[in-house]
Amino acid sequence: MRMVMVTGVDQVSFVEEAEPVCGPRDILVKVKACGICGSDSFYAHVGGIPPRQGHTPLGHEAAGIVTEVGADVAGLRVGDHVVVNPLGDPQGRIGNGGPTGALTDLLRISDAKLGVSVAVIPADLPFEVAALNEPMAVAYHGVNRTEPKPGDKVVVFGAGPIGLGAVIGYKSKGVGHVVVVDIIASRLDKALLVGADAVIDSSKEDVAARLLELHGPGADAVGKPRVGTDVYFDAAGVPAVLETALACAKHLATIGVVAVHKKPVPVDFGAVLAAEVTIVTAMGYPDEIFQVTESIIADRDEYAHIISHRFPFDDALEALETAATPGAADKVVVTFD
Repeated sequence: MRMVMVTGVDQVSFVEEAEPVCGPRDILVKVKACGICGSDSFYAHVGGIPPRQGHTPLGHEAAGIVTEVGADVAGLRVGDHVVVNPLGDPQGRIGNGGPTGALTDLLRISDAKLGVSVAVIPADLPFEVAALNEPMAVAYHGVNRTEPKPGDKVVVFGAGPIGLGAVIGYKSKGVGHVVVVDIIASRLDKALLVGADAVIDSSKEDVAARLLELHGPGADAVGKPRVGTDVYFDAAGVPAVLETALACAKHLATIGVVAVHKKPVPVDFGAVLAAEVTIVTAMGYPDEIFQVTESIIADRDEYAHIISHRFPFDDALEALETAATPGAADKVVVTFD
């Protein structure tokens, strides 16, 4: 079978591998769709992850069909449609430095457990939508970390896949109003499609002024005028986001950071103190990997809008190149026959 693997610095190739053998505690999954993550581009750029430097299998956002079930595995059957938890294989993180990756025809999941390794999904859920499960769990964890309350007014900075997933997550939790901020018109259009109540193009509009119009006035702890937004969600990772959030934040507002900031960001702790702002960060999905699955099943049409490009497995190397090109794509998914 073929596997997509980092074979050197800035080098990714198809590699022929023997088909995996299913042990008594394992399952085999025929991969039907696998999303491309920004980390895949990073792994390729640095030449892989030790101890598999130079031969790191890629792909961790997978959905597929169970083709073989070990004799000791409970709750799973051949033919089940599943989404995969890439952190649930004790042999190592799937597509993140472990011995297996999901950009392949057939994936073995060792010591497979229903609800830990995989979750079963309805047969009518499109595989490319199901393959969003892993990145949407990241978004869902970020939403959970900000502890939104029904009726809250929320602003999401960044309308990439995580930001769009956060919009759906916030709306599912009953917040009152969600605004999305970005500089790319097509992304803002998608934000409206997935349920945002309003959008702001920060390249053309004053974000603070527009938030004041949309969310009304607020104040810090000593009565200084601020904006009425309750939750600020950073899925953009640029310093201006935190600067804007801290300048606008009212008393007891929450700022959630899920984006990766590549450089240190100065923080005005005087402003933080005056507003008693809560700042939380979120990484990964300690509990959300299959919590979000029910949301994807229920809101599949909204989640489908997040996908910008679909490539067949034969063109997986092109898919990786497209995903790594700034501005070329939002969410790329590789599909399999």
